Amino acid sequence: MEKKSHFIKRESPQREVPAVLLVLLLVTVLLLNGLLYLYLNNFYGSSGRADTDPSLCPFGYFKLGPVKNCSPWLSCEAINKEVRKLKCVGEGAVKKVFLSEWKENKVVLSQLTNPELQEDFLHGLKMLKALQSKHVVRLLGYCEQQFTILTEYHPLGSLRGLNETLHMPKYRDLNTWHRRFMLAIDYVSIIHFLHSSPLGTLVMCDSNDLDKVLSQYLLTSDFHILVNDLDALPLVNRSAGILVKCGHRELQGEFVAPEQHWPHGEEVPFDDDLMPPYDEKTDIWKIPEVSNFFLGHVEGSDIARLHLFDIHAACKKKDPAERPSAQEVLDTYRKVLTLLIREAAMPGTREML
Repeated sequence: MEKKSHFIKRESPQREVPAVLLVLLLVTVLLLNGLLYLYLNNFYGSSGRADTDPSLCPFGYFKLGPVKNCSPWLSCEAINKEVRKLKCVGEGAVKKVFLSEWKENKVVLSQLTNPELQEDFLHGLKMLKALQSKHVVRLLGYCEQQFTILTEYHPLGSLRGLNETLHMPKYRDLNTWHRRFMLAIDYVSIIHFLHSSPLGTLVMCDSNDLDKVLSQYLLTSDFHILVNDLDALPLVNRSAGILVKCGHRELQGEFVAPEQHWPHGEEVPFDDDLMPPYDEKTDIWKIPEVSNFFLGHVEGSDIARLHLFDIHAACKKKDPAERPSAQEVLDTYRKVLTLLIREAAMPGTREML
């Protein structure tokens, strides 16, 4: 009688995760999520994202450095007597900028250079006074009669020097996708603030190319962004039929929005009277290029770009009405940051569970 071989198929036993280890993993996940929540809550609530700052003084006052008490904005007399010019640090079409000193504090003194642009200068002063917040450079004083504005000094200067700053040994550790993404969020937060400002919907018109955009913002010593130049900030009021045009000359290039281009072809000479006005969605069109500059080319920046692809594609819709609002862009940026931080904090946790 033949013996038949019996082949018994044995399945590899599934690896079981001990209950204690599973509990530890779940506790770790909850703890990391709690820390992430606290971090983001602190990040959004205290790093320049809020429209108002509890540390700011009442309207018409300021405080500088470690001083606890608020001082009234400096008058013409105080500026002339107490502010000392040190050197010229910049000059634009509207004003010349001087690094100056006031009571042992470095400050910035801006003076009108072109009398034909008095209206622009005074408009910038009006905006600076009305929009004082954590998004806007701090006003210290002004003198309308002499076309002079005094503001807080930020040694890192405008955003044009961001990459050079991040390559300095002192700041090299900050040259990460995370820090750069936070700067992009700062920028979109400012655009949202301008689009929903106390004065109404304001359009950032000094933004016809990337370099011009970057020159309008300052980098603070704690690596946040402030808008500094508010000379070209017209108001949109759709209900009243008020739209804007950024200047009176023809705009060209892919950086500006399609609706900012001359619509009547090369055969028709540019005529400002025939140029249709537009709204704040021109600012939305420019967000992807500006954010791309912020993200730079560091480890992790391409992953961030990938997560932002859809919202940036929406920003580039040819029809302005189809573009998202600044609030929608900001919400998406915050969600992406939360996701990326969670993934960085808990790599492989999903597989372990």
